[in-house]
Amino acid sequence: MSAMRLLVVEDDPALARQLAERLEGEGYAVDRAADGEEGQFLGETEPYDAIVLDLGLPRVDGLTVLRSWRAGGIATPVIILTARGAWTEKVQGIDAGADDYLAKPFSMEELLARIRALIRRSKGHASAEIACGGVVLDTRSGRVTLDGQTVDLTGHEFRVLDYLMHRKGQLVSRTELTEHIYAQDFDRDSNTIEVFVGRLRRKLGADLIKTVRGLGYKLEAP
Repeated sequence: MSAMRLLVVEDDPALARQLAERLEGEGYAVDRAADGEEGQFLGETEPYDAIVLDLGLPRVDGLTVLRSWRAGGIATPVIILTARGAWTEKVQGIDAGADDYLAKPFSMEELLARIRALIRRSKGHASAEIACGGVVLDTRSGRVTLDGQTVDLTGHEFRVLDYLMHRKGQLVSRTELTEHIYAQDFDRDSNTIEVFVGRLRRKLGADLIKTVRGLGYKLEAP
């Protein structure tokens, strides 16, 4: 389970669909692009937590897209997909600003583990478990505990908590939260965020998530 928003840039329709379905099954909000031009545009204009980027893309190749993002100051973690044995592609990808790479064909479990690790590092967390007061969220299993007892959350409740836990101690606006927990084509309603926050307070304690009036939310240990 996760509350993060991902972009998959892959021109093979079957692989792109397989990736999106598995990632969505893990709770990610996923946008897809089938060529480098669309992928570059989405990466420049939407707030992703990580990007899966194939290098062999039509219109604009993956390396060019990646160099353009980095030149434009976009620091979103990127994992590149390369052809097996193409070590020169891996080197070029890392030099262009990729954070990690996987050679095709790859294990979906390995991709998921690498994405989780990339997002953790980018948010400043070294461990797979994130704690705030008595609340602990395990990013591998999607399990949430309060003082050692498992707490059952709905998918959307988990997404809101997951994002706030990754941004612990920081002010997060309702708009930012809405953008990260829903995919691009989802009907986004920031009012529902308040509902999920209210439920989380009932389940995890009223003082865990603070409302900063007119600005957003901040998750802090009570």
